[in-house]
Amino acid sequence: MTVTFPESLWAATAPARTPKPALSGVAETDVAVIGAGFTGLSAAIEARRRGRAVTVLEGKAAGWGASGRNNGQVIPILTSAEPDVWVSRYGDAGRRMVRLIGNSADVLFDLVREFDMQAEAEQTGWFQPAHTPGRVKLSQKRVEAWQRHGFPAELKDARECAELLGTDFWYGGMFNPTGGHINPLALAREMARVAEHLGAVIHEESPVTSYERAGSEWVIQTAGGTLKARALILATNAYTGELMPRLAPRIAHSVVPVLSWQMATEPVGDNLRRTILPGRQAVSDTRGDLRFFRYDARNRLITGGAVMGSYDIVNRVRRKAANSLAQAFPELGVPEMTYVWSGYVGMNWDRFPRIHRLGPDAWAWVGCNGRGVALGTSLGRELARAATGQPVEELALPVTEPSPFPMHAIVRRVAPTYLAWLKRQDQKEINL
Repeated sequence: MTVTFPESLWAATAPARTPKPALSGVAETDVAVIGAGFTGLSAAIEARRRGRAVTVLEGKAAGWGASGRNNGQVIPILTSAEPDVWVSRYGDAGRRMVRLIGNSADVLFDLVREFDMQAEAEQTGWFQPAHTPGRVKLSQKRVEAWQRHGFPAELKDARECAELLGTDFWYGGMFNPTGGHINPLALAREMARVAEHLGAVIHEESPVTSYERAGSEWVIQTAGGTLKARALILATNAYTGELMPRLAPRIAHSVVPVLSWQMATEPVGDNLRRTILPGRQAVSDTRGDLRFFRYDARNRLITGGAVMGSYDIVNRVRRKAANSLAQAFPELGVPEMTYVWSGYVGMNWDRFPRIHRLGPDAWAWVGCNGRGVALGTSLGRELARAATGQPVEELALPVTEPSPFPMHAIVRRVAPTYLAWLKRQDQKEINL
């Protein structure tokens, strides 16, 4: 069986994986997982560790969706869902969620080390440089908030920022030493390998057409078979409505899939690499129209961006990202982008991830808002614990009901215009 992956640097460099046969006939399991991305595979690993039979159903192939297409930054905070707001909104469940988020990078890197995953993992830290002097005050507030909750955030001043990045383009910022970066498709394929090694069953090219509760079990249907399970985890996030639009429409319509573009330069020569980002951290700044970059294992700068409209989009986003790098690092010149690819990010209105109980022993989450690598891995583990009987009162699962966007199709079409508002906001100084 051959699954065509979208062309990307990750598809060209990740360890090869032969997809597993599609589900056929009737099968039974303890825990059914829909989706073989970071969340689903992490859940499968944890459920097997807890002694449960696990079957993963994937519509395409492991890592085919957002998990295999993103920038690979491992970031232990969210875009704007600050820790104190979690606590004020959800109480003890919010406190547990803050601990999960703050530990999420360590959870991922510990998993990589435990199973010797060949995923180009580098736990070199994550840095969020401030693009205006006023944003340094925002960085300071974030550092203080995460430190209050016991996590190792640090504030870098302008001099330290310039030393870390190799440029004085930014003004300071927030550094978290637990972050870093990975080859995301390699990680997804390695997680699939580990899940199978532990005894999980994975069926690829098996898009789920429906699931329903029948008596004391869940009955999950694909085109070729039926899977019966005691517990269910829906782990499809931004792609929930993409392969089978009627699978879970209320959940699919509670996030807006926004196209995110990633790209890679030619390998940077040793002389420049020793001066540009010499510590190899992952970097994403305080702009809404984000500037982000990091090195891969071959010393390519991995970056990306967004543009409005679809006309000549690949060339326009390529030029924008290349010019952004050249602006920050003049000695780099305007780099040639040798790989350009895209995938969906699941966005919602307040950028808080949503966790849903679908029924008895059935769970889902959506709304990564660009922070799905570390968060998805950690939440997969948490959902597996819930699905295997651990009380929700012990877990980082602030449960809510799905809240679909009214007129979702229209919101989805106009969502890219949000970029224009973000650009205007980026140009304004803030006062805290």
